Amino acid sequence: MPAIKIENLSKKYVLRHETAEKYVALRDVITGGARKLIRGLRHPLGGGREAEAGSEEFWALNDVSLEIPQGERIGIIGRNGAGKSTLLKILSRITEPTRGRVTLNGRVASLLEVGTGFHPELTGRENIFLNGAILGMSKAEIRSKFDAIVDFAEVERFLDTPVKRYSSGMYVRLAFSVAAHLESDILIVDEVLAVGDAGFQKKCMGKMESVANDGRTILFVSHNMGAISELCTSAALLHKGQLLMQGAVPQVIEQYSRLTLNDQETGVQFADDERKPSSILSVNIRNARGENSNSFDIADEIVIEVSYRVKQVAAGLQLTVTLSRNMVDVLHSFDTDDDDVLPMREEGLYTATYRIPGMTLKAGSYSASVFIGTPELLIQALEHVLAFDVEEWSVNTTAKSYRRERPGLLISPGKWATRMTEEARDAAA
Repeated sequence: MPAIKIENLSKKYVLRHETAEKYVALRDVITGGARKLIRGLRHPLGGGREAEAGSEEFWALNDVSLEIPQGERIGIIGRNGAGKSTLLKILSRITEPTRGRVTLNGRVASLLEVGTGFHPELTGRENIFLNGAILGMSKAEIRSKFDAIVDFAEVERFLDTPVKRYSSGMYVRLAFSVAAHLESDILIVDEVLAVGDAGFQKKCMGKMESVANDGRTILFVSHNMGAISELCTSAALLHKGQLLMQGAVPQVIEQYSRLTLNDQETGVQFADDERKPSSILSVNIRNARGENSNSFDIADEIVIEVSYRVKQVAAGLQLTVTLSRNMVDVLHSFDTDDDDVLPMREEGLYTATYRIPGMTLKAGSYSASVFIGTPELLIQALEHVLAFDVEEWSVNTTAKSYRRERPGLLISPGKWATRMTEEARDAAA
C-alpha cells in the first residue's frame, strides 16, 4: 500500500485584476446584484455563465498523478510557480483540490512556512501540545517526545514565551523539531528550512535522514539540489502545474536544470554599467575552433571568453568562472590562479579566456556563472548566464567510471598504475 496516492489532481484559482474604476456607487452594486440574479434564474445550475469581467482562471495543478511508496524520500522540484506549494497544501489538507483525489495512509506532519500550525498567542510549550493533538497524538505520547523536541530546537529559555515574540529562526527551529519528532507517518517539508542558519540546516538534514531510516515517508521541496541529492531516494519534477518527470534523482535534476537555464544561449552581451568601477560586457562559449557552441563531446575542449572594462585602476582585480551541473557547483576558477602576486589592472578593455580540457567534465547539462571583483569587494555577479551540454559521442563509457549515471561530477585527473608484485609472481610460479 503506497503512503500517498495522487490521482488526476487539479487545482484552479480565479485571479481577479483591478479595473481602472475603483469607486463603486450604490447604484452599481444594486445593478450588479440584479444582473447576477437574472443570470441565476436563466442558468439555475450555473451552466452558460459568463466569466467575470477582470478575472481569469489559473490552474496551479493540472491532472497530476503520483504514487509514493512507504518509506520513500522524494524531492519535489520545479521552478517558482510550478505548483509545488499548492501540491503540499493539498496533501496537508490546508486547501481542497478542484478535481481529483488524494489518499494518505498514515498521520501527516507538515512544515510549509514559518508559523504554519502555530498559534501566535500560545507559548512554545503550548504549541508543542497543540501540534501533537492536531496529529491525533495523546498527551502521554507528546510528553515522551517533549524533551527531545526542546533540546533539538534550542529554545528552552523561551519555552513559556508566546511564539509571536520569537524570531523567525526560533520559530523555524521549534516548528521543524515538532514536525520531525512527533510520530507522524508522513513528513512534508517545504523550502522553509532556508530561513535557518547553515548549522541548523545541517542539523535538520541529519534529523530527516534519521526519520527516513525509521521507515517514515518524506516529501521535501527545495531549490537546493545538493540537499535533494543528499537526502532523497527519488524526485518528481513539476512544470507549469503538470508532472513532467518522476524517477531517479540525478535524471530528474538534470531535466530540471535544462528548464532553468538560459535557453541554451552561446553568447550574452551586457550594457556597460557606468556606476561600477569594472563591468562585464560579454560572455561567450566556444569550441576549440573558435565557433560559438553549446553542445560538446566529452573529449572536446570548452572555451569560455569574457570581455570586461576597467574604468578605475584596480589592485587585485579577479575574474571568476563557476561551472555548475544540476545546480551544484563543479568548478570554481580565478583568472589569477597562476599569479603569485595579484596584478594591477589599468583602465581599458580586457578579454579573458578560460579553457577547459577535454575529458574533464562528465556528460550532462552545465551552466556558467561569471563574477568580477577584488578579494575585498564583489563588483558584479552574473549567475547561470550561459548553458551548455556535454555528450558521450566519441567515447563508449559503458565500462567507465565517468559514465553519466555513475557517482561523481568530474572525470578523475589521476592515473592508475597496476603491476604484479614479486611475491605474487613467485606464488604464481
